[in-house]
Amino acid sequence: MAKTTTKSAKKPAAKAATKPAAKAATKPAARAAKASAKPAAKAAAKPAAKASAKSARKTKAKSGKKPALTLSMLKPSVNNMSVRVFARAAGLDHSETDVWGHTRLPEYMARNPAHLTPMIEDKGLPRGVLWESCAIMQYLANKHGLEKLYPKAPAKRAMIDSAMFYLIGTLYPYVARATYPALNFPQYAGEVGHSDADPDRKSEAQKAAAAAIAEPLEVFHSFFRNGKPFIGGKNPSIADIRLAATLEFLAVIDYALPQWAKDYMAAIEKKLGKAYAEPAADVRGYIAYVKSQAGA
Repeated sequence: MAKTTTKSAKKPAAKAATKPAAKAATKPAARAAKASAKPAAKAAAKPAAKASAKSARKTKAKSGKKPALTLSMLKPSVNNMSVRVFARAAGLDHSETDVWGHTRLPEYMARNPAHLTPMIEDKGLPRGVLWESCAIMQYLANKHGLEKLYPKAPAKRAMIDSAMFYLIGTLYPYVARATYPALNFPQYAGEVGHSDADPDRKSEAQKAAAAAIAEPLEVFHSFFRNGKPFIGGKNPSIADIRLAATLEFLAVIDYALPQWAKDYMAAIEKKLGKAYAEPAADVRGYIAYVKSQAGA
C-alpha cells in the first residue's frame, strides 16, 4: 500500500515538475526571441524607409527646381558657344533656350533692346539680364568665385582681360568678315559684305580678312600663351574658351590653321571634355550643313 502510494505520487510529481518547467522555460524564451526580433526588424526597416522617402523627396525637389540661371542662345554661334562651354565647365545650374528667329520679337527686345545673344537672366543683375559673351563669363566667374577660369590676382586677370579684348576688337572682326558670307550670317552694317558692292569686291574683302587673321593669331601664340599650354597657364581660362570657340568658325572656309592652333584646340577639348564637345558639336554640325549645301 505504501509502495503503490509512493510510486504513484512520485511519477506524477516528476512529470509535473519536468513538463511545466520545460514549457515555462521555452515559452518565455520564444516570446523574448520574438520580442527582440520584432524591434530589430522594425529598427532596421525604419531607417531604410526613412532614407528611401528622403531620397524620393530630394529627387522630386530636384526635378521640380527651377535652374538658377537662364541662358538664351543660338546653337550655330561661336559667341554663344563660349558661354555654353563656360557654364558647363563651371558646373553652373542653368537652362538653355534656343531663340533662333525670336531675338527681334517685342518680348525679347523689351528685355534686351540690343537683340543680342548670348543673354543670361539673373536676379542679381541691376536690369535682370546681361549680354556679350565676355561680360557674361566675367560676371559669372566673379559671382561664383571661379578663380580657375578667371584668376583674381590683378596681373594674371589683366592678361586674361587683355586677351579677350584683343580678340573681340581685332581677331574676331577679321574672322567674321572672312566667314560670315560662307555661313550665311548677315554682315555688319557699313561693311563691304553688307553693301551692294560688286560680288568681286565682296570676295576680295573676304579674302583680305582671311589673310589678316594670321597676325593676331600669332600674337595669341607668342605673347598671350608664351610657351604655356593655355592663356590661363596649366588650365584653360575664359579667354581660352573664347579663343578656341572663335577658331571653330574658320573650318567653314577651310582656313589652314597653324599646327600649334590645332594642338591648342584639341588640348582644350580634351581638358574640358563634354563641356566643350557638346556645344562645339552644334557649331560643327551647322558648318557641315552649310558646306554640304554649297557643294550641292
